[in-house]
Amino acid sequence: MSGTFDRADEVKAFDEMKIGVKGLVDAGIKKIPLIFHNPQATVTNPKPPSTLTIPTIDMGGGVFESTVKRKEVTEKVKDAMEKFGFFQAINHGIPLEVMEKMKDGIRAFHAQDPEARKRFYSREKTKAIKYNSNSDLYDSPAASWRDTLSCFMFPDVPKTDDLPDICREIMLDYSKRMMMFGELIFELISESLGLNPNHLKEMDCAKGLLMLCHCYPPCPEPDRTLGATQHTDRSFITILLQDHIGGLQVLHDGYWIDVPPNPNALILNLITNDKFVSVEHRVLANGGEEPRTSIASFFVHPPSTSPRVYGPIKELLSEENPPKYRETTPEASNHYVARKRDGNNSLSHLRI
Repeated sequence: MSGTFDRADEVKAFDEMKIGVKGLVDAGIKKIPLIFHNPQATVTNPKPPSTLTIPTIDMGGGVFESTVKRKEVTEKVKDAMEKFGFFQAINHGIPLEVMEKMKDGIRAFHAQDPEARKRFYSREKTKAIKYNSNSDLYDSPAASWRDTLSCFMFPDVPKTDDLPDICREIMLDYSKRMMMFGELIFELISESLGLNPNHLKEMDCAKGLLMLCHCYPPCPEPDRTLGATQHTDRSFITILLQDHIGGLQVLHDGYWIDVPPNPNALILNLITNDKFVSVEHRVLANGGEEPRTSIASFFVHPPSTSPRVYGPIKELLSEENPPKYRETTPEASNHYVARKRDGNNSLSHLRI
């Protein structure tokens, strides 16, 4: 008679190995553990029309120098965010060579011997640099098929020796460039809302940068699990760099739309008072033969600064446009989401 499945015990056993999903794959498993089985992965979804794709915005051509070009890009950002909540940016100022080196560096970190990765393995919430599999492993109903190197890069820049030596130089370089690009995006969003260009930056939206450097190893049963479950992000803005493998999907008009890999593009989404749309998205399990790599840069409230209350921007509120969400602090929001992992919109509990 077979023993009963005890999820808590299985999760604990997996976590204590400190080898992540990559370690399971390297060990040659043919079937994924039950803790990774996700009913969402087995649902058949309608195929979207071939014409339905997320917008691509060309950020080049003198956004800083030309008032006309800046206004044109601002309008495109506004339109993309109102209709999709996501867009791909090209000619964004971060060289292709830097983006490729960043992906190579993260790929190399996850490809190391497990003992090298174990040095960074942790679940301490306050730890600025850590590696693990599924930050919500003990809370979520189903684990996702991925491992993550998590690094807070700003405002407190990590000491060089605290970062993995195999990717530290490119992480420092890439994060500086990402901060510059993020500031531009916050300016464009502020302007698209009819605000002063510095409005969102003065709210400290561009101060904190958390980078989640994901590895999605090949999965022997990709139809039973997901790389990331359906969710919305809680950051002010998320900027994603993905490799050539793909797997990211965005929910739009009831369809899951593939976001095709583009080596020159960065993918953006954000949260607002429903003026722009914070879109649910997910990542399919990797059914290929090589690991998928992506780097998500989250602009967040800096953990080292004083608590701050965030809510709908008062300058945009009126009788015709009342607040749709209550005010909250990052700490309160994080506490709620940590307790309630249901794969739904991370702002739903704040809706008025």
